[in-house]
Amino acid sequence: MSAATERRAAWRASLAVGLAVSAYGVSFGALAVASGLDIWQACVLSLVMFSGGSQFALIGVLASGGTAAGPAAIAGATLLGLRNGLYAIRVSPIIGPGWAKRLLAGHLTIDESTAVATAQPTLESQRIGFWATGAIIYVGWNLMTLLGAVLGDLLGDVRQFGLDAAAGAAFLGLVWPRLTALQPLVVAGGAAVVAAVLLPALPQGVPVLVAALVAVAVGVPNLFARRAETGEGA
Repeated sequence: MSAATERRAAWRASLAVGLAVSAYGVSFGALAVASGLDIWQACVLSLVMFSGGSQFALIGVLASGGTAAGPAAIAGATLLGLRNGLYAIRVSPIIGPGWAKRLLAGHLTIDESTAVATAQPTLESQRIGFWATGAIIYVGWNLMTLLGAVLGDLLGDVRQFGLDAAAGAAFLGLVWPRLTALQPLVVAGGAAVVAAVLLPALPQGVPVLVAALVAVAVGVPNLFARRAETGEGA
């Protein structure tokens, strides 16, 4: 594959994922206002926090407990947002040196920018995937947050639109081509099972962190890949 083809593929992936995830910002804007936030508060959350999972966790707790649930809402959002710190370890070599660039990259290090970047085959296409996906989602998410917050009740129950499924499908589309060997299958499957089992029992955000730790524990030693290689060479 030529460098030009790789660059185009990175841009296509960034655009596809970016548009799907941005559309889901309508849900956040509408639900944030429904939970008691003002329009400007919903918009500031998207501008400053910019972590969809943490934002939904925050307004979910606020909606159920009002302002008295503020500490719990912040704690849940923080726990869920810790995963971005794990992503930063992976994308740091992609970003490269320079404090200003790394500071900006920290704000754009989310599920989707990490996934698109790491799915690309070369460093150049990885950088395109990271910056393009992060920028498209940041602009789109904030615009759609404003739209959802302004329209509010006119949209009805935004959860019925299935926008969350569209974002998840785009994310799965990035991961699926990489599940071609035993090692990534074990990592993905193990993390998914752990998250699903723990979801009803632990506070929001904690199952994701535990699943991430399981993925690291299984993935770093690369045990299953080594076994496969050993079997092939026998």
